[in-house]
Amino acid sequence: MKTFKDLEFIELKDPFHNGIESRIQFNNGYGANIVRHEFSYGNKEGLYEVAVLDDEGHLHYDNPVAKGNVIGYLTEEKVTEILKQIQEL
Repeated sequence: MKTFKDLEFIELKDPFHNGIESRIQFNNGYGANIVRHEFSYGNKEGLYEVAVLDDEGHLHYDNPVAKGNVIGYLTEEKVTEILKQIQEL
């Protein structure tokens, strides 16, 4: 199982999303995009936002983890919980 510690973040350099991002794909065809930037839910508190990705790396809202949205205000531990849920789909 992949956890927060397995993520490799890159610095976002565009003027609208100053922050960090990591993308990861899992063997089940799903993936996750983890961000912390000016407009992400929880950024001001130093927290993360996760979006579920499909097998082509596109946002995928129609799943039981995301429930139609991104998931914000996440600590590192909560990101790990979400990653585990995505891997179990």
